[in-house]
Amino acid sequence: MEDCLFCKIASGQIPSDKVHEDEQFVAFRDINPQAPIHILIIPRRHIERLTDLGPAEAELIGQMTLLANKIAQDQGIVAGGFRTVFNCGEGAGQSVWHIHMHLLGGRPMHWPPG
Repeated sequence: MEDCLFCKIASGQIPSDKVHEDEQFVAFRDINPQAPIHILIIPRRHIERLTDLGPAEAELIGQMTLLANKIAQDQGIVAGGFRTVFNCGEGAGQSVWHIHMHLLGGRPMHWPPG
């Protein structure tokens, strides 16, 4: 999608503080962090929302979760705990229409989150 912010970040058209990049995913620091470690993990392929996923994307989401584990380890937040979040739809806080996993850590996470 030519007007998608995250597609532009994934393609390098918009700079970001990347912590990981491979053929399938890009992970970068959130510009408005909600925790000391707040990283967004996005697939390079444009998918607007979680409800657009089907059985064919099961492996993609699994790989995204494994990548979150690796990044959490690399960032040193595994021992203290971390949170992963997908927002789906405006009412849930989705503001960029390209699926992305939030990886948050470096502080205690409370429940409910807000």
